[in-house]
Amino acid sequence: MRPGVEVKVLPQENELYVFAQSQDRLNKERAMRRRQLKTLWRRLGQLQQMKLTARELLLKLGEAKGRYRAAWRLMDIQFPDPRTKGIASFSFALNRQKLRIIRRREGRYLLRTNLLGRDPAQLWQFYIQLVEIEAAFKNLKDDLALRPIFHQLERRIEAHILSPSWPTACR
Repeated sequence: MRPGVEVKVLPQENELYVFAQSQDRLNKERAMRRRQLKTLWRRLGQLQQMKLTARELLLKLGEAKGRYRAAWRLMDIQFPDPRTKGIASFSFALNRQKLRIIRRREGRYLLRTNLLGRDPAQLWQFYIQLVEIEAAFKNLKDDLALRPIFHQLERRIEAHILSPSWPTACR
């Protein structure tokens, strides 16, 4: 393939499995996870120092969960009882078992395809292109505030893209 990327191929009946391991992707995913985990850890520490009611605390914890979703999955959190009167508290710890599992998966991909007889390097490139296309589409949907709609018919696509909720300048 290319330096830093290892590939193994397992042909099956009418399918091909490609296991790809990329050192660059591993480094990128680890850096992203570490950054998010550090920020979440700092935020949880701040929340522990605040004097909040159970409701206020749960709302702030929910906000942290939404903002640091990937890191949140690695935490064990003891939530306050929502019926607690007065100032509430909570505790948190890193779940090291979940972290070990995540670390083993970073930078590793198992692709399944029906494109038999293709070069594994080409299949990896197809996968990377697909990831980039999906990211661009997600970005476009976020920018345009589009909601998921099934795009099987031409008129639905046009109706969705040219909806009246768009600003006048975009029409």
